[in-house]
Amino acid sequence: MLNNKIVAVVVPAYNEEKQIGIVIETMPDYVDRIIIVNDCSKDNTANEVIKYLNNPLYNKKSPLPAKAKRVERNRYNQAEIVLQQVTDEEIKYYVPSEIVNQDKENDRIILINHLVNGGVGASIARGYKWCKDHLIDCTAVMAGDGQMDPDELEMLCKPVIDENIDYVKGNRLIHRSALLVIPKVRYFGNSILSILTKIASGYWHISDTQTGFTAISLNALQSIRIHKIYRSYGMPNDLLVKLNIAFCTIKEVEIKPIYHVGEKSKMKIFKVIPRISLLLWSLFFRRLWHKYLFRDFHPLFLLYNLGFILLLIDLPYIYKVVKSLVYGLTIGFEPLMAFLFLSFSSFQSLLFAMWMDIMDNERLYKS
Repeated sequence: MLNNKIVAVVVPAYNEEKQIGIVIETMPDYVDRIIIVNDCSKDNTANEVIKYLNNPLYNKKSPLPAKAKRVERNRYNQAEIVLQQVTDEEIKYYVPSEIVNQDKENDRIILINHLVNGGVGASIARGYKWCKDHLIDCTAVMAGDGQMDPDELEMLCKPVIDENIDYVKGNRLIHRSALLVIPKVRYFGNSILSILTKIASGYWHISDTQTGFTAISLNALQSIRIHKIYRSYGMPNDLLVKLNIAFCTIKEVEIKPIYHVGEKSKMKIFKVIPRISLLLWSLFFRRLWHKYLFRDFHPLFLLYNLGFILLLIDLPYIYKVVKSLVYGLTIGFEPLMAFLFLSFSSFQSLLFAMWMDIMDNERLYKS
């Protein structure tokens, strides 16, 4: 526990038989539950975890506080009854899985085996589900490959516990060693996706959006639909958008980049970037409609959409202007004026919309 608050760590693992033991052995004592989600590994990851399950030195017994009482129906609490039903039934939307533990309520290490491979996002979502059901105050995520320093875990959890921050994420890009340690291709890809995620999520001050070293509050887990989290490597980006729509607060802490500790990356960077970029494009419009039209109308909704509409109308004129410049052709007065008017108007609308977006989300970012 930290400050009398329950702390759990979700560890997504896929083919991590060589590294998972290090993650378990170095987990700080204040972590009450280690939720290892084995994503249908092809190696001996599950058997390695079972060794620790049978070792009382690491799998200490510690009962959690009693769960919240069931809501009893009355004439005023239909909303609570609906939420309770959704929580009871949503397990069917997750990747099929089984919990290996014999003593599921008291074991410190919880092993959940996916019956089919779901992806890193699906593994984290399943771990989040367990923590939400057990009312864990602070749930962190650490990869199963040993790429995250357990000594830095406390500074991620503290803002959630002491400051009521909803989501805390590590940031490797601001560490003074980032350019020296992070592989150049990954640094570039991370930076590009961070820029796109700023726009899509509304959290304009964040960077290093691809880090998996995070901590989330129970309130945040209860505010989003966990089972709808993107199942692959776009999971951190998708989660940020969902949290922003739910008006969750966010904070970043500086962490050091760690590479070459025996881990083997399974991410193909040049395949992932286009896929996540398309995901972010759709997430941007989802946030725009859900947050600024349906939940809380804001003029930036009109400005963003006006800017994109004007830009679409402008495309034929942009083509004519570019063609005239490339081939040295003469362009008429009317298409030129239409190009200038539409280009200036769309740019102005989008610029004002982004400025309003930044101002509106300033309240959610905590330094």
